[in-house]
Amino acid sequence: MKAILIVLILFVTQVSAQDIRIASYNLRYDNKGDSGNLWTSRYPIISALVQFHDFDIFGTQEGLRHQIDTLSANLPGYAWYGLGRDDGQAKGEHSAIFYKKDKYKVLAKGDFWLSETPDKPGPGWDARLNRICSWLQLQDAKSKKKFYVFNVHYDHQGVRARQESSKLILEKIKTIAGDSPVLLTGDFNGDHNSQWYQTIAGSEVLADTYRAVKKPYANNGSFNSFRTPSSTAIIDHIFVTKQFSVKRWGILTDSYFGKYPSDHFPVVADVTLK
Repeated sequence: MKAILIVLILFVTQVSAQDIRIASYNLRYDNKGDSGNLWTSRYPIISALVQFHDFDIFGTQEGLRHQIDTLSANLPGYAWYGLGRDDGQAKGEHSAIFYKKDKYKVLAKGDFWLSETPDKPGPGWDARLNRICSWLQLQDAKSKKKFYVFNVHYDHQGVRARQESSKLILEKIKTIAGDSPVLLTGDFNGDHNSQWYQTIAGSEVLADTYRAVKKPYANNGSFNSFRTPSSTAIIDHIFVTKQFSVKRWGILTDSYFGKYPSDHFPVVADVTLK
């Protein structure tokens, strides 16, 4: 009888738990100066990479609208959401979120800018460019569990902007998601030593999935500049709230003919919503 009870408990636990493969991927904007690494050559590889590694959800950075549309057309199993950072519609780079459309239902969505006026387009603090964070509330089609996904790209020059962006992110997550489960992906333009990374990682609201596993797969950093990486700095991160446990974390260094699909490597984590 005791053995049957244990089996039943394990079964209920497995059914109630929800596994998610979450990734963050800076696509590199379509720059005509990227000789040898043009978007037209890269997007088929990125599409194949996403499907082979079977991401459930992935946040993208830098993608222009035509890039997002092209990627979407090549990933028929996925839907996406995100606004252009320059006009709140389609202009400029996106912090788009892709998700498996047969696995998740969108309950709510939104965007805010990393600035003193987050409800309208514009740069914040000492940032050089407009920066946007897009978010979704998703519900698993089978388990009916609900959670939020936030995806962001911090400014690459403004130090104060990056510091203030982390404070804003935490405030917005509290306002929008409350105590609900949250996944946060992004290119934070800062490694584990940066103040803005530490603001989030040490917030007691979000934890870095990298630090949640015993053996992270990090043979090099997450930025490659279309060249052989020479740095161990990780600037692309995946954070989770306490409702998640983390099984695996890694940097995917897939290549084709000795080249990389983007100037960043995708960072992926296998997490479980308890």
